[in-house]
Amino acid sequence: MTAPTTVPAASAASASPALVARVDEGLPLRLSRSTGAARGAAAHTADVHTWLEERRRAHRFRVDRIAFADLDGWSFDPDTGNLGHRSGKFFTVEGLRVTTGSDGRERTWHQPIIRQPEVGILGILVKEFDGVPHFLMQAKMEPGNRNLLQLSPTVQATRSNYTKAHKGADVRYIEYFTQPGRGRVLADVLQSEHGSWFYRKSNRNMLVEAVGDVPEHDDFRWLTLGEIGELLRQDNVVNMDARTVLACAPLQDTEGVALHSDTELLSWFTTERSRHDVSAERVPLAGIPGWKRGEDSIDHEEGRYFSVVAVGVQAGSREVSGWTQPLFEPTGVGVTAFLTRRIGGVPHLLVHARVEGGFADTVELGPTVQYTPPNYAHLPREERPPFLDLVLGADPARIRYEALHSEEGGRFLNAESRYLFLDADEDQAPLQAPPGYLWATPAQLTGLLRHNHYLNVQARTLLSCLTSGAVTL
Repeated sequence: MTAPTTVPAASAASASPALVARVDEGLPLRLSRSTGAARGAAAHTADVHTWLEERRRAHRFRVDRIAFADLDGWSFDPDTGNLGHRSGKFFTVEGLRVTTGSDGRERTWHQPIIRQPEVGILGILVKEFDGVPHFLMQAKMEPGNRNLLQLSPTVQATRSNYTKAHKGADVRYIEYFTQPGRGRVLADVLQSEHGSWFYRKSNRNMLVEAVGDVPEHDDFRWLTLGEIGELLRQDNVVNMDARTVLACAPLQDTEGVALHSDTELLSWFTTERSRHDVSAERVPLAGIPGWKRGEDSIDHEEGRYFSVVAVGVQAGSREVSGWTQPLFEPTGVGVTAFLTRRIGGVPHLLVHARVEGGFADTVELGPTVQYTPPNYAHLPREERPPFLDLVLGADPARIRYEALHSEEGGRFLNAESRYLFLDADEDQAPLQAPPGYLWATPAQLTGLLRHNHYLNVQARTLLSCLTSGAVTL
C-alpha cells in the first residue's frame, strides 16, 4: 500500500506578499513640517541670493538676439516653412489651426506652435535633515529668463538632454529619477506645459525621496518648503519648472468639506470637457493667416500675442556651453489670479475650465483670470474676459499674494506674469459661478494633481504658493 502523501505547510516563499497602504497618509504631515521650517539645515533664505549671485559670477552667461539666418543647425523647411533642428531632435516651430465651439458658437484662429513630442523630466530630490524634509534646488540658467539664473528643480531635462542628443555633459542626479531603487517616489505624474504655446506637450513631474547620501555640487542647495515659500514671495527667483513640481506636493486637508463634493467637481469638469468641441490641426508654418515672417522675427499682423525670435546663448554651467535656438516672446506681462472666498469658513478658489489649442484634451482647469491685458485693450468693456477688470483694478487691501514670475525660460523670452490671490465678495464673485467657473478648495485641486492633465501650468504655479506656505488663505 502506498503511504499517504503529506502536504507541507506553506513556505515563506509561497506566503501572501506584504500589502501596503494605498495612500501615504503621513506624507502631508511630514511636508507640513518642511513648510513650517523658515530656516533649513543648510542656510537661511537670505543666503540664497548671495549663493545665486556667486553662481552667476562662477559661470559666463550671455544671451543675444540674432537673425534667423544666424541660427546654427536650425532652418526653415523649404516646403512647409516649419523651423526645426537638423538633428530632428529638440523641437520644431510649426503652424496650428484651432477651431473651438460650445453652446452653438464657433471660433477659428491660426498661430505658430512649439511641437516637442518627447516627455521631459522635472524632478526634485527630497531628503530629511533633523526630521525636516528638504528639497534639492538648482541654480540654473535659462536663456529666456530676464535675470537668466533662477531656482530650478534638481533635474530639468528633455529626453534629448538626458540622452545627450546635444553631445554634452551628463545631467546631474538624473539617475535618481530613471533608475529604480535610488529613491522612494513621492509624486510622479504627467502634467501639461503652456497649452497656448506648446502642442500637446507633457513632462513627468516627480518628487523622489533619496535613499542614502546624495553627492553635493556647488550649483545645488537643500532648502525647506518654508524657505522656498519665502522665495516665492519675491519676483523671478523660483522658476516655472520648480513651481509645477512643488504644486504636486499634497496639502493637508484640515477641513474635509467643500461647497461641492469631489464627485460634483469631477462631474462638472467632465461636462466642461464634453461640451467644448476643439479641433487643433498642425499646418505648415509658411503663410499661416494673420502672421508675417521677417528676417529676425515672426509676428502677428496686429502686434498682439507673441513673436517667434532667435537667440545666441553662452552658458558656462549648462551641459553645452554655447548654442542658438528659437524662442517665443509674448507682447506683454500676463495677469494670472485666483479669486478666493471663505465659504462656511473654508477657503475656496474660483477655477476656470479653459480651452487652449495645445492641450492634449480639450479643457484643463486654470486660474480665475489668465490673460495678457494688451491683447484685449482694443475691446469694449463688455467683451473683455470675465473678472479681468476686477483683478486689474483690485483694492490693494484685498490682495493676499502678488509676485512676478517667469514662464518657461527654455522656450520663452522675457515671458512674465503677475500672479495674485485676491479676496472677493458675493457681489464680485457669487457662489453661483458663471458658466465655465466653479468654486473648489485648495485640497480638492491638489488632489487632482495626482492625475494627468487636470490643472494647467498657471494654476499649478499658484498652488505651489500654497503648498510652500508663500500664501495662506
